[in-house]
Formats: sequence, C-alpha cells, structure tokens
Amino acid sequence: MQIRTTRLDLVPMTPEFLRASLRRDIASASEAIGLRLPSEWPDIDHVLSIRLDQLTLEPTLQPWLLRAMALKTGEMIGHIGFHTLPGAEYLKPWRPSGVEFGFTVFEPHRRKGYAREASLALMDWAHKEHGVKDFVLTISPDNLPSQRLAAGLGFSRIGEHIDEVDGIEHILARTVSGAA
Repeated sequence: MQIRTTRLDLVPMTPEFLRASLRRDIASASEAIGLRLPSEWPDIDHVLSIRLDQLTLEPTLQPWLLRAMALKTGEMIGHIGFHTLPGAEYLKPWRPSGVEFGFTVFEPHRRKGYAREASLALMDWAHKEHGVKDFVLTISPDNLPSQRLAAGLGFSRIGEHIDEVDGIEHILARTVSGAA
C-alpha cells in the first residue's frame, strides 16, 4: 500500500526489490518497484540487508519498513521508513509505545521540502491507521539540515546514544494528538 502526498508516492520496498538492489541488478529492482532508480542506488546496503531479514522472518512488517520516496513522475528521490513496529524493546527507555523512523533525500532533490512532506505523511499514516502517537528520530549532532527539519516537525531532544555505524546521535521525539 502506497502512501500518497501532493508531490510524492511512498512506495514499499518489497523483498524482491531489496534482493535485486543488493545484487546490484538495478534493471530488476526498477521493474520490481515500478520506479526509475538513481545512479547512486543502492546507498544503504547494510540497512537493505537488515530490512530484508526482517521481512523474511515477518512479512507483515512490510507496511512499516522502508519505502521509496518517489516523485509523481516515477523517479525515486530518496527513502523513508520505520525501523520496526511501534513499541520496540530498544525504545522503552524513551518512548515505550513509540516508533522510530529515518529518511534520506538524494542530493539533487534536497532543500525542496520532500523529507518534511514524506515525514508528515508517514507519521499521519501511522497515527490514523494504527493509533501511533509517539515518534522517534535519531540524528547525528553534525547533521544540521536534519536537526533543523526535526525541530521544524516538532521533535525535541530527549537523549543521545552511540550508534555502532553512525556514532553519536541525538534521540529526538514527538508526540502527536491530532493529525501528524
């Protein structure tokens, strides 16, 4: 199920798409997802592997995990997705019923509001369809554009941790009561 916004479609990354991407079979990956993929794809092999493992073990996670951010023209311009289902054990110290998500917009498409639009749509979907109220982002303190975006979305810093891949990250959270 796609999530649609005014300018974007958030298209689920299926196991078929993930496998083709990890094989660097871009033609098959493009066909599997129905989008034109950028030359820098895939940009997150380790995450694709993790999400493929998650989907292999639990196919019902599909709506929650990675989605391609695509323009209405069919061009993939980034990706967004939750890391797991709401209420994950690792979030219990901060937001016991919350869910973490992350996003990337590819370089030529940055500073055009796409990450904001996609983030709001993803949170709105989780809130309206599943009653999720607490959202978490983890962002490097050096990633000032993402830090500013998070603040503009109403996220505030609630802690920090050291990510084994990305190093120190701020933990930011937002609670919604109405539409995201």
